[in-house]
Amino acid sequence: MDTPAASIRRIAHLDMDAFYASVELLRYPQLQGLPMVIGGSRRNAEELLNRLNAERPQRVWTLDDLARIPVDFFPRLGDYTGRGVITTATYAARSYGVGSAMGLMKAARLCPQAILLPVDFAEYRRCSRLFKSIITEIAPVMEDRGVDEVYIDFTEVPGGQREGGRVLARLIQKSILQRTGLSCSIGVAPNKLLAKMASEFDKPGGISIVHESDLEPRIWPLPCRKINGIGPKADARLQALGIETIGELAAADRAWLMAHFGPRTGAWMARVARGQDERAVVVHSEPVSLSRETTFDRDLHPVQDRIELGAIFTRLCQQVADDLQRKGYAGKTVGIKLRFDDFRSVTRDLTLPAPVADAQAIRQAAGQCLKRAPLARRLRLLGVRVAALQALAPLEDSQQNAAPGPVEYGEVAIESEATGQTGWRF
Repeated sequence: MDTPAASIRRIAHLDMDAFYASVELLRYPQLQGLPMVIGGSRRNAEELLNRLNAERPQRVWTLDDLARIPVDFFPRLGDYTGRGVITTATYAARSYGVGSAMGLMKAARLCPQAILLPVDFAEYRRCSRLFKSIITEIAPVMEDRGVDEVYIDFTEVPGGQREGGRVLARLIQKSILQRTGLSCSIGVAPNKLLAKMASEFDKPGGISIVHESDLEPRIWPLPCRKINGIGPKADARLQALGIETIGELAAADRAWLMAHFGPRTGAWMARVARGQDERAVVVHSEPVSLSRETTFDRDLHPVQDRIELGAIFTRLCQQVADDLQRKGYAGKTVGIKLRFDDFRSVTRDLTLPAPVADAQAIRQAAGQCLKRAPLARRLRLLGVRVAALQALAPLEDSQQNAAPGPVEYGEVAIESEATGQTGWRF
C-alpha cells in the first residue's frame, strides 16, 4: 500500500483592495472610478444629508438616497484645512502620488479634485468581520493581521494544493466578492514572508502563486524594501552599502550583514533574502501594544523646531488612535519614545485610570509623559505607544466612533530636566 505524499506547505496572504475606500464605494457607488481619500473628522452620512436638505430643499433626502447624492456635492480635498492624515485612498487617487499616512494638506496639493470622505470605523469593522467569517467557512486556519488582511494556511484544505493553491484562492476571492461586493488580492507561497510579497504582485483583484523555484527569477530582482520589515531607513543603509535588490542581499555574507546591522537584524536579513520563514499561521493572538514612530529627515531642536515637532506629535497620536479603533482596542498605558542626535533613547509611560482610544486622550497623556523627558539635545526620532490593551465591546465600539466634532488640543509645556527651562510648547 502506497503512503500518501506529504502535503507541500502552502500559505496565503489575503489583502483587501483599498478596503476603506471600497467599503465607502458600496455606500456611494456614484464615486466609482473617481479619486477619493478617506480621512479627517468623523462626520457621518446623516450630516451630509442634513446639509444637502438645507442647501437643496427641492426634495427630502434620506439614508435611502445615499447612492443618488450628486457627485458635485461631496467635499473636495482641495478645500480641506487641518492636520489630519489619509487613512486610505482609491487607486485613482494613488495615481497622483497620494497614499496612506500622508498629510491631507500635502495630498490636497497633489490631487485637489479628490473627494474627501470621513472615516467610519464601525462600518469597516463590520465588513472586516464579515469577510473573515467567509474565509473561515472555507479555510479555518486563519491568522488575523488587522482589519483588512489575513494569513491563511491552505496546506490541508481541500483544493489548497491544486495549481499551487490557485483553485482555493479563486474560491475564497469569488465568495467574498459575491457576499460583500468587495475585492481582494491573494498571494500563495511556501511561507508567510513570500505570500505577503506575492499578494502585492497583481493588485487589485489578483491571485499570485509563488513556488520555491520562483525565488531567483521573481523575488531576487525586487528592491529590498519589498521585504516586510525592511523600511525606508534600513533600505537607505543597504543602498549606501551597495545593496539594492533582494538577490544582492541574499548574496551578501551573513557575518558582514551582522557586523553592519547587528547580530539579530543581520541574521534575519540573511534568512529572509533567501526566502526562509518558518512562522506558523497563528489562529488567535492578542496584541500587547500599538505604536507609531517616525525618524526625522533632519535632527529637530526642541525649541527652534517646536511647531514642526508639535505637528508630528499630534499626527502620531491620531495615527495610534486610528490603529486602535480599526483593531477594536483601547489601552490604559500611554507612552512616548525619544531618540536623540547621539542615538541615546529614552521612554516615558503613564498608566491611566481607564482605557482610552481617542486621539485627544492619547495626546493629553503622551504630553504628560513628555513633561518628564529630558530635552537638552536635538531629536532624531519621536514615537507614541498605547499598551495594556483591552478589546472594545460592541457597544463601546459604537460609542467610540460616535465622538462628535474635531479633536481640539490645549497647550503643553515641556520642561527640560537637564536645564530646568521650558523647551517645547505646542
